[in-house]
Amino acid sequence: MRRTCWLPAVAVACIVASSCSDPDRDRLKQTTKATYDQSTGRLKELTYDANKNGRIDTWTDMDGTRPLRARIDRNEDGKLDRWEYYDEKGQLAKVGFSRSDDGTPDAWAFAGQDGKIVRIEISSVKDETKIDRWERYEPRGDSPEGVDALLAADEDTNHDGKRDKWETYEGGALKTAAFDEDHDGRPDRRLTYAAGTLTLIESEPGASGSYTKQVRVK
Repeated sequence: MRRTCWLPAVAVACIVASSCSDPDRDRLKQTTKATYDQSTGRLKELTYDANKNGRIDTWTDMDGTRPLRARIDRNEDGKLDRWEYYDEKGQLAKVGFSRSDDGTPDAWAFAGQDGKIVRIEISSVKDETKIDRWERYEPRGDSPEGVDALLAADEDTNHDGKRDKWETYEGGALKTAAFDEDHDGRPDRRLTYAAGTLTLIESEPGASGSYTKQVRVK
């Protein structure tokens, strides 16, 4: 997820810009529609045609001139597939998406200062207030589209509000997976992988957290 400009504002600017061609101005006038709060007169929603095909595909909730959130149907199949959330300064803060492509967000990506993804929060129940998986990503300068390698992930597998599974990755491949099996907040068993193959099982952690039992898998 790279930081992007606020597209509806660009559309409005283009309407009055002399550099826009007549067809562009006509298209923007037809698809860039403003809705105002009848009691306050403040702008509350702005629509936009992001792919310039003459169809509205973006709906942005506004607080006057400040964008709050946007709903986007990029492939125009009638289902929303991108949700943008803005901070108090009107800057893009996070982007929601649907892993099942069913029109409901179930994952939210956050960018770092360079605009690349640093973490993704996932909800198995499609509720951004009930996150049960947290993924962290490793910045890579050669990464296309701002998509970097998965570095680590924590998970709440039994949905009790506490993390009970911890994963680490190397080169995008699973390296270790640790589990809290007695629900005391710390891992009791850890599996280690090499090239996708299980090589080591560790269990029975001592007081320091170090595992006292190791079983190598051949």
